[in-house]
Amino acid sequence: MDTNSTKVTNSSPENDKLSLLLLKQDDKHAFNKIFNTYWQPLYRSAFTILKDKKICEEIVQDIFVGIWKNRKNLEIKVSLERYLFSCVRYQVFNQFRKNRKNLRSVLFENLEQRCTYENPESEVLYKELVQKVDAIVEKLPEKCRVVYKMSREEQLSHKEISSRLNISPKTVEDHITKALFVLRTSMGGFLSLFFLPTLLLV
Repeated sequence: MDTNSTKVTNSSPENDKLSLLLLKQDDKHAFNKIFNTYWQPLYRSAFTILKDKKICEEIVQDIFVGIWKNRKNLEIKVSLERYLFSCVRYQVFNQFRKNRKNLRSVLFENLEQRCTYENPESEVLYKELVQKVDAIVEKLPEKCRVVYKMSREEQLSHKEISSRLNISPKTVEDHITKALFVLRTSMGGFLSLFFLPTLLLV
């Protein structure tokens, strides 16, 4: 599955409005149309960050289950597309909040290269995450910051960093471990600020 594009090719504001109107009338065909139009772009959007097939499938599935269950009272003040990507945005960062102590280091790597999106909502999501991670890294102690950047940005091995900085490989590992710990714990404080605009949108 191509995870580099979140472009929604079969949507339009007019079609979405009609589908939502029919959805409130219990029209399963309208629901299926929404599902088929948005499922893959939403999944790709989540997967680009979380890199976990099962969790991303569950996130998107839960969003659509919620839409069907609440179809009668569903009030969307923005476009359906924007609403759905906002839902994904919330759930993705909810995963960071719930699991930040166990997050894999790969989630903080190559974020800039992963910001290639055709959907504006997805672009905002990932760029804000990149900016937050960069800001946290810049506040690390100098040696810790240098080691982390050499590892993540220059893709140097522990041995290469050790040689360049004249420190032991164990010290290199300790610096990287500390940097990842700070990233994981710091993300939690970011979430409450990040969620508020999302919730106001929907």
